[in-house]
Amino acid sequence: MSHLRIPADWTIQRSTPFFTKQTVPAALLSHHNTAEGVFGQLCVIEGSVTYHGFANSEATEPEMTVVINAGQFATSPPQYWHRIEISEDAQFNINFWSEKEKKDQPLFNTKK
Repeated sequence: MSHLRIPADWTIQRSTPFFTKQTVPAALLSHHNTAEGVFGQLCVIEGSVTYHGFANSEATEPEMTVVINAGQFATSPPQYWHRIEISEDAQFNINFWSEKEKKDQPLFNTKK
C-alpha cells in the first residue's frame, strides 16, 4: 500500500489543509475509500498516522496496517476501503491525484 505508484501522467486535483487531532474530519477516522480514478497521497509532517486497509466495505478487520511517520507519505489506490488513526501530535494533509479533471466530483466515499 505505502509504495503503490501514482501514474506519472496524473495530477493533483485537490489538497486538504493540514489536519491535527483537533481538526481531522470524522470521515477519515471511519471506513471510507477514494473515488473511482482517484489516488490519495497522505503526507505526514509531524507525529504519525496509522492507515488500516480493508478488503471491502463490510470488512471489520484490516488486511493491512501501515504506520506513516513524520516526513513520510503513503498512497491509497482508487476505491480501496480504509480508515486512519492519528497520534496526539500528528499533522498531515492529503493530496488527491487523478488522470482526469475532477473539480466538481467527490474524491472519496464514506460507508453508508
